[in-house]
Amino acid sequence: MSPIASGKNKSESLSARIAGSASSGILELIIFHPVDTVAKRLMSNQAKILLPGMTFGEKKAALDLVIFKDAAQKSFLKKYASLFPGLGFAAGYKVAQRVYKFGGQPFVKDYLNTNHQATFTNAFGEKTGKTVMHATAGSLVGIGEIALLPLDVLKIKRQTNPEAFRGRGFLKIVQDEGMGLYRGAGWTAARNAPGSFALFGASAFVKEYMFHLEDYSKATFFQNFCASIAGAVASITVAAPLDVVKTRIQNRNFDNPESGVNIVKDLIKKEGFAGFFKGLTPKILVVGPKLIFSFTIAQQLIPVFDRAFNGSK
Repeated sequence: MSPIASGKNKSESLSARIAGSASSGILELIIFHPVDTVAKRLMSNQAKILLPGMTFGEKKAALDLVIFKDAAQKSFLKKYASLFPGLGFAAGYKVAQRVYKFGGQPFVKDYLNTNHQATFTNAFGEKTGKTVMHATAGSLVGIGEIALLPLDVLKIKRQTNPEAFRGRGFLKIVQDEGMGLYRGAGWTAARNAPGSFALFGASAFVKEYMFHLEDYSKATFFQNFCASIAGAVASITVAAPLDVVKTRIQNRNFDNPESGVNIVKDLIKKEGFAGFFKGLTPKILVVGPKLIFSFTIAQQLIPVFDRAFNGSK
């Protein structure tokens, strides 16, 4: 996602940015949560789905079993409804994540610009240094995102392994599992660092070198579209291998954890290196619409909330 302007270019209040970003996250969740569930279930599946000699009907049945689980033989509406497990956890995580990323990256970028601009300029030059600064700010914010890990863990388990809950509610799980909800934090940080670097870096690169913008916040809709697509595709592709490992760590039963190293070894042995990119295609297919949608909604609603909070018409 292209960086949201801050510092001297920011006209909206912090409360307006939070409200706008949160609204964007909620609307994005309602529309795209089913696709995210499909991607997570494909990434979590360790067996080969499509085997040589299968008929079209058998292939469809095998895919349905992985994607829709217990609802594989049910009606279309029930199949679709089965793609919304863990919506409560997903809502909390998505809203918190969007507010954190949309609001956090500009503040980190401003800090780097104020205190370390000369370092970036001397190392990379003025234009490239500006791009790398945006990317670095995104990377630092991405690492800090592990604070939201428990919500992400619960969301993924509800999407891929609902049996892990065994009738327990959110507070009971937190009480029982404690710091176990941060299992895989190292792998998450390792995924987020390059992923967020690529997200903000590629977006800034497009705005800087393709459109020659001095103020990224003044980008047109088309410019934001191109920047968002570049950033999102770069981010998801770079982070895909570690994302698969992270997902498999998090979707296991609470009482049967497995280390990331063992998961990597088993994945290479049983599935080959192609296994690291499972679920990538569904993600890539929705990256453009998803990020353009969330960016547009946030940019439209933040000024509206700002005017409302300030009592303006």
